[in-house]
Amino acid sequence: MEAHSELTLLIPEEEDKRVLDWRPVRLFREIWKEITFGVGAWGTLRPLITALLAAVPFLFLGQHFNRQHRKAFDWTMLQVPLALTIVLWIGLWLYSIFDAWREATKSIASYSN
Repeated sequence: MEAHSELTLLIPEEEDKRVLDWRPVRLFREIWKEITFGVGAWGTLRPLITALLAAVPFLFLGQHFNRQHRKAFDWTMLQVPLALTIVLWIGLWLYSIFDAWREATKSIASYSN
């Protein structure tokens, strides 16, 4: 007497497909978080945009963009006497670019915490 037994293994295909469908999305999401440091596209571009705006001479647009209107006004008033000595005015202008970038980076860091 021979006994044959069959073993069947049922794998739910729908569940496997559902997991596989979501993996690329999850992978893309994780890569996006790593690229943008978890603050999104706007968070990573904000310091760059702020520095570019601050690079416009005489206007201190980077400080206005960071909502530091008082600082921008003060620096506008400070540049009047500094314009007499062009070296000091260039120093203020370069520092304003750095300051705008730094403040935008600080504000983004405070959002992510």
